Amino acid sequence: MKKDIKVVIMGLGYIGLPTAALIASKKICVHGVDVEENVIETINQGKIHIIEPDLDGLVNNVVGNGFLIADTTPINADVFLIAVPTPLNDNFEPDISYVESAIKRIIPYLRKGNLVIIESTCPIGTTSKMSEIIFSNMPELRNNINIAYCPERVLPGQVIYELTHNDRIIGGLDEKSAKVAMSFYNIFVKGDLHTTNAKTAEMCKLVENAYRDVNIAFVNELSIIADKAHINIWELIDLASKHPRVDIMQPGCGVGGHCIAVDPWFLISDFKDDSKIIKTAREININKTEWVLAKIVEKLSKFDKTRVVVACMGLAYKPDIDDLRESSALKICRKLISEDYNVLTVEPNIDALDGFELVDYEEALERADVIIFLVKHREFRNYTLVPDKVVLDFCGVVK
Repeated sequence: MKKDIKVVIMGLGYIGLPTAALIASKKICVHGVDVEENVIETINQGKIHIIEPDLDGLVNNVVGNGFLIADTTPINADVFLIAVPTPLNDNFEPDISYVESAIKRIIPYLRKGNLVIIESTCPIGTTSKMSEIIFSNMPELRNNINIAYCPERVLPGQVIYELTHNDRIIGGLDEKSAKVAMSFYNIFVKGDLHTTNAKTAEMCKLVENAYRDVNIAFVNELSIIADKAHINIWELIDLASKHPRVDIMQPGCGVGGHCIAVDPWFLISDFKDDSKIIKTAREININKTEWVLAKIVEKLSKFDKTRVVVACMGLAYKPDIDDLRESSALKICRKLISEDYNVLTVEPNIDALDGFELVDYEEALERADVIIFLVKHREFRNYTLVPDKVVLDFCGVVK
């Protein structure tokens, strides 16, 4: 695929914006689309609305050089990339309405020879469903455009590097679509590109995160057993992992983020009778948050509720990012606040959050009677135990 192409990216969030900036850095004209006016305004000023290392400078550069423009409306282009959210509804079923809406919005701008790529996490078969929406509106495009599914697989905090260097799975609705999509990703991806069909690519994304969820569930369950057996879980994991074929993950106060805490439900909802381990893992990781909260409340019951000051260390769903989506730490802090505890919150990656008293690390350590480590942010890792403070550590800061 030639570089003198135009690309439209639908969705300028945690995946869409870094992807848009990376493509634009190759001197390709990218038209980013988002429904949030403040996001559009921020990006067009060369700034970013999320925290991600190296992204601010990259966005500033490509916007300044005219290769990235943000808008609320699509335009005619050669490539259309969908990177919008796919949340769960109240019944833990995937909601693909954002994907469907994005597809419907680009239909008036599609023409023969275009490439449409869905990167949003989707249930198996979604790409085919979206193609039928396109063809029902523009039947002349059947067999005349290329449609593929290519899931993102990046780690927040390392998105730019991983978008560039990670292998990608490219699932085409047909072989030609897969090849055209591969040609496109070759422009900005250094990792290996692996082609398959769209349904396999859709399931691959779900399998990757379900696999991680199951492994985290194992260690979260292990941490509860170790606690009841009065065994230091961190020492236990370190020693067990010295076995040449054992590499145990780290426990936490649950599982958050828009991938691991969400994607397994896409499989569970469609294959209820066949996803027993996957569903059990989800239940274990959800229960871990409740277990942590119960341990905290048990410890706080020994204090005068009207006087005790509690410091919750971390709100993000994982260390060193600002992403609060599905965060177990956030749920725990909110619950304590709703129970009228005097809660100080330390989250070094955000400036303010409604309903929370955000303070800096040193102030929290000074004022708090009970210090609760929920997220292992880099700012917390040099903590030294203080005799007159009660410390609850659920993320391995104090080992």
